[in-house]
Amino acid sequence: MLHRPCNLLLLALACAPLSALAKDKLPPDAFAVSLPAPPPAPPANGSIFQSGYVPLTSGGRAGQVGDIITIQLVERTTATKSTAAGTQRDGSVGLTPPSTGPLSLFDPSDIAMGGGQKFAGKGSASQSNALSGEVSVTIAEVYPNGTMLVKGEKLLTLNRGDERVQISGIVRAIDIGPDNRVLSTRVANANIRYTGKGEIARASKQGWLQRFFSIISPF
Repeated sequence: MLHRPCNLLLLALACAPLSALAKDKLPPDAFAVSLPAPPPAPPANGSIFQSGYVPLTSGGRAGQVGDIITIQLVERTTATKSTAAGTQRDGSVGLTPPSTGPLSLFDPSDIAMGGGQKFAGKGSASQSNALSGEVSVTIAEVYPNGTMLVKGEKLLTLNRGDERVQISGIVRAIDIGPDNRVLSTRVANANIRYTGKGEIARASKQGWLQRFFSIISPF
């Protein structure tokens, strides 16, 4: 019976790293490259313009599944919040005893009362993020209204670890420039992820045992 608490503690410690890895799971093909589907055989109807042709007015602008678009990352967000509150209340009561009679024995300071209350509170919070660069993605789907689903990723292998930039979202054909570039602020439902692996990323995180004790600690 004395070994049961120890067994429960060991089981919790073993499950701690697994639970940390289980969260924030994504499908393996969430940012996979999309390849164009093979074109169907053109009908032998003798027409000059067959289905799937690209007009000369569009130039080399991307618009089909598998075409490449470069996303320019210009993300910059800043948030600031501050609050302040203060209250104060004072009160006093004083009685003057008569100069004659049995109550004349009391001194005015003996029957005087006073009180005060004061509160002051202040709080502030600020957060800012910035991300710049370029990531080339492919068109995964083209919708009837002209919008397109794009997704892709960039993997950088450095001598101290790996850096991965992943992005997906919906863009409009009108927002794509002549050089097939579009700002990240023009991407709807954007999912931008910047992650890293290696000794630098590991050094910036708590160990799994320390995270476990941080969760169960009541302080």
